[in-house]
Amino acid sequence: MGEDASELAGRLARDAERVCRHYLSNGRREGAYWLVGDVQNQPGRSLYVRLATRTGVAGGVGKWTDAATGEHGDLLDLIAMNQGLARLRDTLDEARRFLALPREDKAKLGADPLRATPGTILAARRLFSMSRPLPGTLAEAYLRRRGLIDLGQCAALRFHPHCYYRPIRADGCDAPSAAPALICAVTDLGGRQTGVLRTWLNPRTVDKAQVASPRRAMGELLGDGVRFGRVDDVVAAGEGVETLLSLRQAAPRLPLVAALSSAHLAALRLPPGLRRLYLARDNDPAGDLAVMRLSERAGGAGIEVIVLDPMFGDFNDDLRRLGVQALGARLAERFALDDARRFLRA
Repeated sequence: MGEDASELAGRLARDAERVCRHYLSNGRREGAYWLVGDVQNQPGRSLYVRLATRTGVAGGVGKWTDAATGEHGDLLDLIAMNQGLARLRDTLDEARRFLALPREDKAKLGADPLRATPGTILAARRLFSMSRPLPGTLAEAYLRRRGLIDLGQCAALRFHPHCYYRPIRADGCDAPSAAPALICAVTDLGGRQTGVLRTWLNPRTVDKAQVASPRRAMGELLGDGVRFGRVDDVVAAGEGVETLLSLRQAAPRLPLVAALSSAHLAALRLPPGLRRLYLARDNDPAGDLAVMRLSERAGGAGIEVIVLDPMFGDFNDDLRRLGVQALGARLAERFALDDARRFLRA
């Protein structure tokens, strides 16, 4: 992150509990950890922030992990995701505000460095390159089981038959050290791969593996996403890969980007020249907040925003319960007329 970011992260770590009480007020302290639902401050216990070190326990104060998504980082990462901040300089300013430090002279600010180490990004690229094309694999069968039949031109999706899995405390002693996995490439606006999303699978059930954290991402994720199709002037964005692939069944020519979480959706980088943005909302409070924040940014840039609301929990639920024709009919009601002709199935 650079020297200044490292210094601020250290200052935040020295006051980790106050950081949590401010940004994650719906959580509570339990022993050496602050427990809450996610970085968006939803109630729950999936995300844990280390508040103190103990003998025999690895990791530093201020480090956090979301057991539900596999996301992790330090308190600067947490603040960025909690506040929907895409740029490092905005995150540093927010941290200084919290710490009551003076704002740094903008003239001294350089280019934003990557928060993920180059080694992590390279590991993500190696994993993707070692994975197999999707057709004929367990990963394809898993997606088809979820109603995702049209998977042509999905170069961002691959399959690894024996992907390493690092157990967490919630797994107990029965978690596998490796399992088959759907591997999704995360790329930036220029097409450079910056990370991967791994979804571990159970060959017997053709469903997600029975582990505490079946989905995990690694690499430089904030602002980037899993992309399908080439963006010209219109794109649809949402949280999950399966949500966006569900839209693709009814609108096979519509460019898509999956940001992987509500926090990342709020911080999604939008391509230059974009005229219209469709936002596929998830039916939960975190999804509402992400859509609101991204809508405000897009609207401020002169981009028309159209929010697509699912009838059930998300658009994969809609696809499986309503069918592709009914889903297409519902989308046609929300799409601009020229986009309905351009992208929806005839």
